Amino acid sequence: MSVPAELRYTPEHEWVSIEGDSACIGITEYAAQQLGDVVYVSLPAPGSAVTAGEPCGEVESVKSVSDLYSPVDGEVIEVNTELEDDPSLVNAEPYSAGWMFRVRVPQDGDGDPALPPDLLSAAEYEELTKSGARGTGP
Repeated sequence: MSVPAELRYTPEHEWVSIEGDSACIGITEYAAQQLGDVVYVSLPAPGSAVTAGEPCGEVESVKSVSDLYSPVDGEVIEVNTELEDDPSLVNAEPYSAGWMFRVRVPQDGDGDPALPPDLLSAAEYEELTKSGARGTGP
């Protein structure tokens, strides 16, 4: 299982890539494996507000339907429309073509993206998955 070091993670198995004032979000390879074949993805609409730790969509697989949680606060600025036609990208390429949505993240007092303090490093996320712990997400 791959856990890219440059990303941050949630206990609910979402990943976050920060690029300037925006965050790209998807689910981890671990989550995709646990779900099985993804057949449908419901994403938040562009322009909508999302809140860290709150459900903002769903991922449906042949096994189950799981809530999708936003790892950050902000405004949705883009969704991966390719997932409408090919939701299997979530399984095939969870960290690249299977990304789900982008959020404009507010800035903190220093002008940096305001990120929740509970985001995990790659090493912390690997430890979480090795221990068999599961969050409430995919």
